[in-house]
Amino acid sequence: MQGKGVIKFFAILLAVVCLYQLSFTWVANKVQSDAKVYSKGDPEKETAYLDSMSTQPVYPLFKHNYQYVLQRELALGLDLKGGMNVTMQISLDELVRKIANNNPDVTFNQALVNADKLQADAKTTQKNFISLFVSEYEKLNPTGKLAAIFSTKDNQDHLKFNASNSEVEAYLKDQANTAVKQSYTVLNTRINQFGVTQPNIQLEQSSNRILIELPGVKEPERVRKLLQGSAKLEFYETFDNTEAYQYLINIDNLLAAKNKTAKTDSSKTAATSTKTDTAAKAGSLLSKVQKNAAKDTSALANRAQQASLHPLFSVMQLNINQGPNGQQLGQGPVVGYAPLKDTAKVNSYLQSADVKAVIPRNLKFLWEVKPIKDAKEKVFALYAIKLSGAQNGPVLSGDVINDAGQDVDPKGSPEVRMVMNSQGAEKWRTITAEASSGTNKKAIAIVLDDNVYSAPTVQNEISGGVSSISGNFTIEDTRDLANVLKAGRLPAPAHIISEAIVGPSLGQEAISAGITSSILGLVVVLVFMIAYYNRAGTVAVVAVIINIFFLMGVLTSLGAVLTLPGIAGIVLTLGIAVDANVLVYERVREELGLGKSLRIAVADGFKHALPSILDSQISTFLTGLILFIFGSGPIQGFATTLMIGIITSLFCSLLISRVIFEWMLDKGWDIKFSNPWSSHTFKNANFKFVKNRVKFYIFSGLFITAGLISIFTRGFSYGVDFEGGRNYIINFPNKNVTTEAIHDAVDATLGRSTEVKTFGADKISITTNYLIRDNNSTADAKVRNTLIQALNTKEATRISDKDILGLSKVSATVADELKTSAIYTVLFAIFVISAYILIRFRKWQFSLGAMIATAHDALLVLSFFSLFRGYLPFSLDIDQAFIAAILTVIGYSINDTVVVFDRIREFLELHHAKTDNPEEVINQAINSTLSRTIITALTVIFVLIVLFLFGGDVIKGFSFALLIGVIFGTYSSICVATPVIVDFGKKDLR
Repeated sequence: MQGKGVIKFFAILLAVVCLYQLSFTWVANKVQSDAKVYSKGDPEKETAYLDSMSTQPVYPLFKHNYQYVLQRELALGLDLKGGMNVTMQISLDELVRKIANNNPDVTFNQALVNADKLQADAKTTQKNFISLFVSEYEKLNPTGKLAAIFSTKDNQDHLKFNASNSEVEAYLKDQANTAVKQSYTVLNTRINQFGVTQPNIQLEQSSNRILIELPGVKEPERVRKLLQGSAKLEFYETFDNTEAYQYLINIDNLLAAKNKTAKTDSSKTAATSTKTDTAAKAGSLLSKVQKNAAKDTSALANRAQQASLHPLFSVMQLNINQGPNGQQLGQGPVVGYAPLKDTAKVNSYLQSADVKAVIPRNLKFLWEVKPIKDAKEKVFALYAIKLSGAQNGPVLSGDVINDAGQDVDPKGSPEVRMVMNSQGAEKWRTITAEASSGTNKKAIAIVLDDNVYSAPTVQNEISGGVSSISGNFTIEDTRDLANVLKAGRLPAPAHIISEAIVGPSLGQEAISAGITSSILGLVVVLVFMIAYYNRAGTVAVVAVIINIFFLMGVLTSLGAVLTLPGIAGIVLTLGIAVDANVLVYERVREELGLGKSLRIAVADGFKHALPSILDSQISTFLTGLILFIFGSGPIQGFATTLMIGIITSLFCSLLISRVIFEWMLDKGWDIKFSNPWSSHTFKNANFKFVKNRVKFYIFSGLFITAGLISIFTRGFSYGVDFEGGRNYIINFPNKNVTTEAIHDAVDATLGRSTEVKTFGADKISITTNYLIRDNNSTADAKVRNTLIQALNTKEATRISDKDILGLSKVSATVADELKTSAIYTVLFAIFVISAYILIRFRKWQFSLGAMIATAHDALLVLSFFSLFRGYLPFSLDIDQAFIAAILTVIGYSINDTVVVFDRIREFLELHHAKTDNPEEVINQAINSTLSRTIITALTVIFVLIVLFLFGGDVIKGFSFALLIGVIFGTYSSICVATPVIVDFGKKDLR
């Protein structure tokens, strides 16, 4: 074997990289374990401990701090670890004001305030804001006509001046629903571009709230900015510091005068007495201010005195530099700096009515979006913004932006590149020409949602409509900013009204059971491989373990989030990894049977197995690639794991295994590929698969027909994520209650699809689709009472009505778009695989066989889930886990079918004489590869049986779907795909 040195070098290098990547997970878990020990069950202590470690070196070898390590650990999804739960409320009161052109009518505005309070104070969130507003308005003004407020020039095409209040209400509801749906779309787009794998995004029915759960999120502040940003991009002219600093001094003196005296005319006196802006006095005045602001304030008395003498400058520093001739004003639009903890105080000063009276109407102060780089603490710059025009607004609005994307400037620093439309490009050229004219060049501030992202000084006129936003940005900053700009503006402001850390939806016991059963299943497979293939089986064991190690290392390095669908991909990868070894070993056994020496048999075994391995792996990889490109959510999570697993499996099965065999042969070891009991298994098998194909057609046809009838009559049992449900936030008196105990109490009554997870530090979230299709007005009360009764059947889960803190009706997490996307993606994947098989095998019958077999397997699984739901003692729900199971079945089926096809093609090429009967040749080919087909299926089935038996009730349905899918996939590759080739290719196969 050539290139052994290169393979060894690459394997060692990859092992070191994977070990390094996985080490972050081990270190992070060690710190978290220490936090649990330190806190002794106190969540606040645990959080405080972890916060204190964020900047401390916890990785001794490389001196990485905990924050650095945490960002690089293997992230787990909502189902395995939980994540960040955010409830966002679309501000419909602001939307209604906007529709009414900010009408000053007192009754109108009071009705909005009342409606907002009623909705916030309601124990349930089922009341509609618009209905509340109309009801409050009619209470305050029984004879009032809403049309007089809302029939504006902009709305006159939809709302006449004599419209009734009910017509106005219907119009407002339509506008509100549109705004909420648009906000949902914008937020969904932003989150998907943010890079979170498998988020949950749900609309509360009949509400203006959106529930968002983000798995593996470690940067809550970044999420808040991303979600709440309305994408209001604006371009402003700026004041230079030399023009604006005097107003800050006036403000400081005004505030000091107010502190000194309570006289009503103190503000006028302070403002009058401080009016001076001569350049001659600037130096001494600034020097005096800065000397006072720089006094030692370590003692409480000095701090109080400083705050009294200079209220503003005690929390903010002017933009002054130390020059050769003493202190000088800093150049540019930055007028001052303040630590993060003091920005709120500065804002309260600047927004007070007295302060606004002493500054020009066209002056506005805005903070920079990010703190100053390399500062010891978070310090933000304050900019002096110049308002323009009669409306005192920006010189250019962001609606002229056609596109935005990440880029780097000539120095290699991240920036955002913007492309304007023709109208914006022309106006931007005029603005930049004016700003860059003369010797005193001006800065243009780029402002998004009232935060300054950058304020570059314009050196030259910018034409063509292409510009950039640069600043103290990371790559993630520019990506988020570009995504927000591209995703569009929120039609109404969205505010985060609550956020909490949620626990895993599977529950800790279920996760532990799943992990334990997966490890046990792997052990069973590895023991079986050794028992069946003797010493050669140990090589397969080593290759599979290395493969799993590489796979997890690569997933971690890519920042992937591991979810239940991802685990499904790993299960399939395990089958693929074993399959490649089985193909090689069966070939080696055949070569040994021909009397070849061990070394030659090994070489020829790898050589002759290679086409089958590559064909099966490439076809499966293409499936994963299509699912990744066109799928979303759980589909992408599955596809990512599958594709990486195929690459690592090929490397380990073909190269690592070969190197190990070469080393063993060089050592003179006697390598056996079977034990006495397994040496003749399936040897000389002669089952009449082709002859009995009609029987297989009848069985499959009857099963699928019965299934289709059941699907159209009985339907499926849909999970919460497909159907939506009612979500309850409950405070359990028993703080030690587990999610598994709650499942035990409610599943029998509410159904096994009920989702239970921890919510925050001491609450539980329960989501059930029980009676979700019941539109009766009493349904909510019935479900609530049923939930309480079910929980009270167990002492550990007892609650009362007052313990239910909140209720909301939530939409399905699997949106219609995802369902449609999944169907079309799978169909497209089948088409592409069929095209690949056509090119590779050069006969359309093989493509047709693969297509029919894959569709057959999916239909069989769907039929099974409809036919037997309610009859088996575990859940057969259609949910996101089921999607993952179907995808796994399709991937396995294609892999298995292609291997069988490859052996058929080989036999047809060897036996193509006129005297050879194609049916007999094909049947012989199937029997010759039967050992490989059964052994591969058994290895995967062993894992799934262990997972089914010991993995816990929550994932029983998932593991069962995989189990029957693998069985059907093995059956179809032999008994369905092959007969199709025979019946449609009787002439072409000769």
